[in-house]
Amino acid sequence: MAKYLLLKHYRGAPASANDVPMDQWTPEEISAHMRYMNDFAARLEGTGEFVEGQALAPEGSWVRYDGEGRPPVTDGPFAETKDLIAGWMVIDVDSHERAVELAGELSAAPGAGGRPIHEWLEVRPFLAAPPTITE
Repeated sequence: MAKYLLLKHYRGAPASANDVPMDQWTPEEISAHMRYMNDFAARLEGTGEFVEGQALAPEGSWVRYDGEGRPPVTDGPFAETKDLIAGWMVIDVDSHERAVELAGELSAAPGAGGRPIHEWLEVRPFLAAPPTITE
């Protein structure tokens, strides 16, 4: 089994086919989208492939160390992750092909008008530990 991150983007990915921003959806469209996401996660829990996932709020800030005795620095002159990343799901599957299959299915979540979004999802494997060499 290998773990993969399915990363949902607000921006930064190619435009989806149903490219109406979520803040323009009706409450019913948002509910249908969230129900699809929850049903998808519940199905993967049943197969043992779901690890965890979260939707992210748009609030947030960048933080970095600024030297001994100095307060952390926040934000900066760059694109904010909070503007780009909508949420994520961690899956544990048998192959990269299965991760791609599931991402394709997740991409079909409904959006405006109840039509599938066909959004782009980033599929990234977790970095595995290098093999241990024993003699």
